[in-house]
Amino acid sequence: MHPLYQGARFLTSVTRIEQAPLDAGSEVAFVGRSNAGKSSAINALCHQKALARTSKTPGRTQQLVFFELDAERRLVDLPGYGYARVSEVVKLQWQAQLARYLELRVSLAGLVIVMDIRHPLADFDRQMLGWGLRRGLPILALLTKADKLSRGAAAATLAKVRGEAVALGGEVHCEPFSALERAGIEPVQARLDLWLGVRAAA
Repeated sequence: MHPLYQGARFLTSVTRIEQAPLDAGSEVAFVGRSNAGKSSAINALCHQKALARTSKTPGRTQQLVFFELDAERRLVDLPGYGYARVSEVVKLQWQAQLARYLELRVSLAGLVIVMDIRHPLADFDRQMLGWGLRRGLPILALLTKADKLSRGAAAATLAKVRGEAVALGGEVHCEPFSALERAGIEPVQARLDLWLGVRAAA
């Protein structure tokens, strides 16, 4: 187990960027459509069962949730997209806070865009790719629920996503992932280490 991620703990959750922790050090944000497996991926990466709250009800994450890895490093669970049972006004408020966070947060060192491998590259996913690339952020397209596809189908989807990422330009990495089978954890942790400067600090 990776001790940095295993020791992750809940820091705070906020509805507005002004309430966020001090904008210092480094953090990596996770964003994705509702029910794409974002919270499950965070839990698997941190070897914890209930660090990030999971739910079968889409849109459970309605705040920016910060998890502390150490004094200088954090993971951030951003609001899911495609929220159920909320008004259009609330949706727009959440989207506005999401946009402000991605555009203004100085300590943001990388963006993980979580996509269900069976339904990748929806309009929202492409919007997130565009936002991240415009800011010059390194991006990881995390293709979750890889256990739901055959190896051949998963490889074909991975190639499709990689091809579109290359066409967009910028630094975009792709990784198949399964929280259920705990597949893909080590390469994703290695990517986070690089973005968060873990090796440099060792």
